[in-house]
Amino acid sequence: MSADRMQSQELGNGLVVVAESMPWVESAGVSLVLPAGCVFDPPDRLGLANFTCEMVERGAGERDSRAFLEAFEMLGVDWSSSVSLAHTSYGGALLADRLEPAMELFADLVRRPRFPADQLEDARQSCLRELHSIEDELGQRVMAELRRRFYPSPWGRLAEGTEASLDAIDRDDVTSFHGRHYRAGEAIVSVAGKVEWPEVLDLIERLFGDWPSGDAAPLATEAPACGYGHIEHDSAQTHIAVACDSVPYRDPDYYQARGAIGVLSDGMSSRLFTEVREKRGLAYTVSASCYSLKDRGAVFCYAGTTPDRAQETLDVLLDELQRLNEGVRQNELDRLKARIKSGLIMQQESSVARSRQLASSWYYLERLRSIEEISAQIDALTCDSINDYLRRHPLRDFTVATLGPRPLEVSRDILAPSAR
Repeated sequence: MSADRMQSQELGNGLVVVAESMPWVESAGVSLVLPAGCVFDPPDRLGLANFTCEMVERGAGERDSRAFLEAFEMLGVDWSSSVSLAHTSYGGALLADRLEPAMELFADLVRRPRFPADQLEDARQSCLRELHSIEDELGQRVMAELRRRFYPSPWGRLAEGTEASLDAIDRDDVTSFHGRHYRAGEAIVSVAGKVEWPEVLDLIERLFGDWPSGDAAPLATEAPACGYGHIEHDSAQTHIAVACDSVPYRDPDYYQARGAIGVLSDGMSSRLFTEVREKRGLAYTVSASCYSLKDRGAVFCYAGTTPDRAQETLDVLLDELQRLNEGVRQNELDRLKARIKSGLIMQQESSVARSRQLASSWYYLERLRSIEEISAQIDALTCDSINDYLRRHPLRDFTVATLGPRPLEVSRDILAPSAR
């Protein structure tokens, strides 16, 4: 059982090490999750976490930018980085027998970046390109507006920031952000693959055991706008985004919520695909998914359509969300279970996917959740259990955002109040 293969330990500086042995693979997946997300950006330096992530990758330790990238390539490490609301994450996939030199590079990356001044402007332009790509991708833009309206500030932020704030960031801002937020306290190092726990723990203790813990950064929040918001844009398409409250991942009812939303949106037999796209031909794409912060869950929905069919698309989407409260049927649940179980099997074959899931499990639950445990929770889902959940947690009080040539009509009766 995978529970027997999973291990965790918190080091004296607050860094948590988690690992799972997967002896049937030849690879290892690594994830370093740092408490350095965009919620910690100063209000006048939005995008600073992302800018810092970009600068961190431009040389570390004794290696300049080119030498550092070549060192990863020589080891065959397929690595990446990302900035989310709560975290900056680094990680990748590699052959298991190259874990030690790869982890030495990752330790240099997060602990000893060089921040070359002559690459500051190149990094700025890279961040601006990321921002502009989101502005050009209208579906992402409307979802960003939805998150801004739905979540308390700063939890609705874009990691990419704004053009004005990116222009204002200097090297001192970057080094200051790194000094405050790239720290051992609340950080997670996750390793999965053909590895042994004693060796992993010894390696992480050697490379990160003397990393300063640092201090947790306080956050001040503001009430969300909620309600309905429209972004006017001269476009041949209208983009629709809808959100409502759900339960977070750590809630015992999470998989009941996941089952309900899966019936709504997972696969080509789901209700949204069938009702919105197949039967009515309203939208070229439509979806719904569960999303979780540490202590708050949500259902996010998206549909892309034409302006002349946008009102009908929104009406049908909201109707289907509310109709879900009436319950799910056995044939829908059977299809969903098969789909989820297939995904779990695929995850067992990917060491990097498993390393990310382990880190996520620790962050949300402060414990490790095995594939077998998740599978058992999926097997235990019944129509009665999901329908009972829906009676206790009906989908309602919606936040809506649209982007297109004209606003749509939304009944105030179904909208969330302006402050919660």
